[in-house]
Amino acid sequence: MTSDDGVPAPGHGYRKGPVLLRRGQIPTTTTDQRLLARPGSSASWLHSDQWRVMRIQSEFVEGFSALAEVGPAVSVFGSARVKPEHPDFALAERVGRGLAEAGYAVITGGGPGVMEAANKGASQAGGLSVGLGIELPFEQGMNPWVDLGVNFRYFFARKTMFVKYAQGFIVLPGGFGTFDELFEALTLVQTHKVTEFPIVLVGRDYWRGLLDWFAGPVRERGMIGDRDLDLIKLVDDPDDAVAHVVAHDAALRDAEEAAVAESAAAEAAAARAAAQA
Repeated sequence: MTSDDGVPAPGHGYRKGPVLLRRGQIPTTTTDQRLLARPGSSASWLHSDQWRVMRIQSEFVEGFSALAEVGPAVSVFGSARVKPEHPDFALAERVGRGLAEAGYAVITGGGPGVMEAANKGASQAGGLSVGLGIELPFEQGMNPWVDLGVNFRYFFARKTMFVKYAQGFIVLPGGFGTFDELFEALTLVQTHKVTEFPIVLVGRDYWRGLLDWFAGPVRERGMIGDRDLDLIKLVDDPDDAVAHVVAHDAALRDAEEAAVAESAAAEAAAARAAAQA
């Protein structure tokens, strides 16, 4: 939900770990803010930062435990400010439905807008609908279509889960948070920090300017290469987005199976040669 001025409106409560807070109980700063704040004159930070490491560790453990059996999944990103009557809401719903029908769980940020629409489409199609929530300085809450929800204090822990358990990303129109997630995925794929997986942008009218900038000033100055432009697929039809992810995932699995078979054949040939020697 959003208010008339576009600011996310109060949702179902503010999560702080296992604790639910509402109204006057909501803190004015987040855990990320406190972690990244510059230490003041007091030396208390020397004691508190070490303990934060334990909390960060627990977020990773809890996230890994909750998502370990999700199976094949695709992360869907987009604006929290999109209302149900907006065309982008319908697009996201179709993306979620298509992914579920193709056998994928749908992972979103768990909030309203595009996230809620994708979760709704997946849930109504009988798929697994996953939400990875984040502590924010305003109430947002987990949308009602999330079947499996995990709340995080730290953005970096949450972003790891988006990547670790996904076979691809589908990105609908969004703001700074969506851009952050998109560029995180692009950087990880470009630098081969993750196995190359598809990144699909939905909405030519929204994304075309960004891709033209990539292909123009960014590439012309040598900041990226021609191949980097191929990391992104741009579509208008949600069905095309789903089909691209499915085809890419199938091709990757086939390549992995072929590599395993080739390795096994080479080992068998080496064993036969050793036996005949």
